Amino acid sequence: MTPKPLTAVAVAGAALLVRRALRRRIQVSPLWPMPALAEPVSGRPRSRALRLLVAERREIAEGVVRLRLEGHGLPRWEPGAHLDLVLPSGLVRQYSLCGDPADTSSYTVAARLVPDGRGGSRELHEQVREGMEVEVRGPRNRFPLVEAPAYVFVAGGIGITPILPMVRALAEGSEWRLLHAGRTRASMPFLKEVERLGGEDRVTVVEGRPDLDALLTDLPEGTAVYCCGPEGLMVAVAERVPQVRLERFAARTVRDGEPFEVELRRTGRVVTVAADSTVLAAVRAELPNTLYSCEQGFCGTCQQRVLEGEVEHRDELLTDAERDDSMLICVSRARSERLVLDM
Repeated sequence: MTPKPLTAVAVAGAALLVRRALRRRIQVSPLWPMPALAEPVSGRPRSRALRLLVAERREIAEGVVRLRLEGHGLPRWEPGAHLDLVLPSGLVRQYSLCGDPADTSSYTVAARLVPDGRGGSRELHEQVREGMEVEVRGPRNRFPLVEAPAYVFVAGGIGITPILPMVRALAEGSEWRLLHAGRTRASMPFLKEVERLGGEDRVTVVEGRPDLDALLTDLPEGTAVYCCGPEGLMVAVAERVPQVRLERFAARTVRDGEPFEVELRRTGRVVTVAADSTVLAAVRAELPNTLYSCEQGFCGTCQQRVLEGEVEHRDELLTDAERDDSMLICVSRARSERLVLDM
């Protein structure tokens, strides 16, 4: 009998079950024939999963909800860290921690509703309620606050979330400035707190397009520049300050991409990845049961071993050691004309 096609939600849910089973070192029977998962590679171990209670859900700006997730003896974190949150459907999304790093009884995250997005924000806004339990993984930090003589922060809308704990940590003891931009003041979360922390001398609030040249020209030597927000804003800041530290929660847009081939060694098939497509899309056209979840390079579900070729890593998860022989096929691409995967 021909099996019914699986939805992305079912695939993501099954992936979660398999990963849990692998962590517990037990055997499971696949729910359907599927390619083997890549074997663990050397490097930093993945964070364990935690079950937390949604103790508070509050709308703090237009289209933005804040969640307080309670637990006991939670891992500590530093400003810039984020959590992986597993939504009720099994989708995995990433949210910056914006509460108090010293609080080991709860984590606080905030999320904006993206009506035309891929469904994760809508699911969080509509289905995650006070009193329910959610699974989280982390915290992880690829956006750490470094020591510097001065700081400039650029936040676009919800991009204030990883920057807010940094501003709190610096307070009055360091030289810093913040540009907080958004469509309207009503849509900008944590605005009152930011203005209270910095005052008019440190904080500039802009409704609409900000004047980046005025902020980023003639910076003192050694100034650390941080930016989080829409892709267009981050690109504009990077054009002016190439050494800017960026926090992304969406895959980088493919610009001037080149097509390349991917050989699936186990199956003997060869697929072509178009200039504006992904390895995951090309592989799933041949192997539709290939596991994936976030499609943003954060969760690790689609990690595959690379046997040959040079990878352009675009993920936000793998360690340098892991990148030696594996890739996340949802976002990473090839620097060479051909990749060979252990699939």
